[in-house]
Amino acid sequence: MKYPYYSNFGIYMEGLVEQKHSLGYPYISSGRLLRMFDEYCIKHFPNEHKLTFDIAMSWAALRENEHPNGLLRRITPVRQLAKYMNSIGVKAYVIPSNIPKKQIRYVPHIFTSRELSAFFKAIDACKVSPFSPGRHLVIPVFFRLLYCCGLRSSEARLLTVSDVDLEVGTLSIRESKGHKNRIIYLSDDMLHLCKVYDERIRFQYPNRMAFFPNQEGSFYNRSLINYWFHLFWDNLDDAKTCTGNPPRVHDFRHTFSVNRMNQWVKEGKDINAYLPYLSMYLGHANQADTDYYLHLVPEFFPIFREKSSGISESLLPEVDYE
Repeated sequence: MKYPYYSNFGIYMEGLVEQKHSLGYPYISSGRLLRMFDEYCIKHFPNEHKLTFDIAMSWAALRENEHPNGLLRRITPVRQLAKYMNSIGVKAYVIPSNIPKKQIRYVPHIFTSRELSAFFKAIDACKVSPFSPGRHLVIPVFFRLLYCCGLRSSEARLLTVSDVDLEVGTLSIRESKGHKNRIIYLSDDMLHLCKVYDERIRFQYPNRMAFFPNQEGSFYNRSLINYWFHLFWDNLDDAKTCTGNPPRVHDFRHTFSVNRMNQWVKEGKDINAYLPYLSMYLGHANQADTDYYLHLVPEFFPIFREKSSGISESLLPEVDYE
């Protein structure tokens, strides 16, 4: 989606977005955040034609009840805008890279085997909806794909029919976070499930573009996926007794990663050797993002600490929980 920009900086925002698109970057969420900054400038700095310190730093101020990670997401496109303006000879103030001072690692919910079993049982009982004829077919496969393959929700949502090779058993993940492409291999069980699903959904949407089509044959949006998750999860008995941060759709990916590492330890495999492969599989920009799971596994699987005493201390990064 291309957003319109109306402030005095709109022409530069359009230029930045076009540049990103020319390089193959979707730049959708960043484009939306630039639209928010555009509206902010119209309201608070309607006559300003220079991206000054005052404008940039007022935008970079932490808002009431705003999480530092939310601030980081909000200011990153504006920082990129200023760099773009400077690159074409238009002076602009660049928000310093030390704002915010530190990100805060969110401690995810790691689903237990019992919770996963209860959730999958619930979605398998999903009924046909007159408003979304394919919903009962999509939901059971979609959420299993998140957990069994460790996918991001957006990666599963935006799969096209051509991205899913049911002969070879692979998923082509294109332009994901960090604008990386990668290939995911399906297990035999997951491949069989996808084949059965594809045969059934094809009757309803013979010309669909999306592997998981909405009623128009296109892609579901993120908010509906979150709605589905809470529709089934929130009504489970396990949901009422789980502790820690509230479970999210993205936690299926975290659970996949933690369970995979724990399984390697049980099998006596060298975590030092396997972590780079997990990092590539998950599509992480750097291995530090994968190393983070080393902090989570001992918490949920005490046996991990005992069996993984040989893990290099250099792999354990400092993590902020406060």
